[in-house]
Amino acid sequence: MNKRIAILATNGFEESELKSPKEAMEKEGFNVEIISEEEGKIKAWADGNWSNEYAVNKTLDNANASDYNALVLPGGVINPDKLRRNEKALKFVKHFFEQKKPVAAICHGPQILISAEVVKGRKMTSFNSIKVDLINAGANWVDEEVVVDEGFVTSRNPNDLPAFNSKLIEEIKEGKHEFQHA
Repeated sequence: MNKRIAILATNGFEESELKSPKEAMEKEGFNVEIISEEEGKIKAWADGNWSNEYAVNKTLDNANASDYNALVLPGGVINPDKLRRNEKALKFVKHFFEQKKPVAAICHGPQILISAEVVKGRKMTSFNSIKVDLINAGANWVDEEVVVDEGFVTSRNPNDLPAFNSKLIEEIKEGKHEFQHA
């Protein structure tokens, strides 16, 4: 199964929330690309400090959502706050929802989805500190390690990564979802 997955991130992403899903997807044979605002490398955040650098495969200027089977949004505090202010990032995210492709977001990652205006009516979870923001944006927020709502996968924090990765891979294998909203 030749699947292409986009991970959208910028400086200040939570390292485990990019590294762990990326490795899990690559083990499945998926082609995983890091998409960011600028070329070069982006710096991770781990244990309260700056950490390793990761190579960017494509910039938002050169990436097209239709080229990918799914989108992953790692958390971290700095990363989603920067991306949610980037119009190109928001458009990129919206396209995955418009094309009904799997989207997975963990921890603070869903902040980007609030700004992209795609959470209304969706069952999801997140890091506790953004619970109220998601509820105010119309999401049906629950406190569970992983929530799947028609191809939309969310988790709370790095402890949830095993469940998150497992559901993410399952959804990618299932592919596009036709929504059954009444």
